[in-house]
Amino acid sequence: MLGQSALVGAANNPSASRVFVYEVTGLRQNETNDKNSYPVRRSGSVFIKVPYNRMNEEMQRITRMGGTIINITPSTEG
Repeated sequence: MLGQSALVGAANNPSASRVFVYEVTGLRQNETNDKNSYPVRRSGSVFIKVPYNRMNEEMQRITRMGGTIINITPSTEG
């Protein structure tokens, strides 16, 4: 890896372009998500697209907002 460009490494990494869809229930409006530019629905499921490299951070954010992830699927969009 010495002398290798970060862009070259990311281009060769198949996980760099992987995206997953989280199905989340139980989100509630609070001070954390008040900063969002959209309201949170009180019932039903919300679908959130998440790149592979941010999956852990997004899981923590959803938990802080009171949500429960009920399904994770790979995105079919290319």
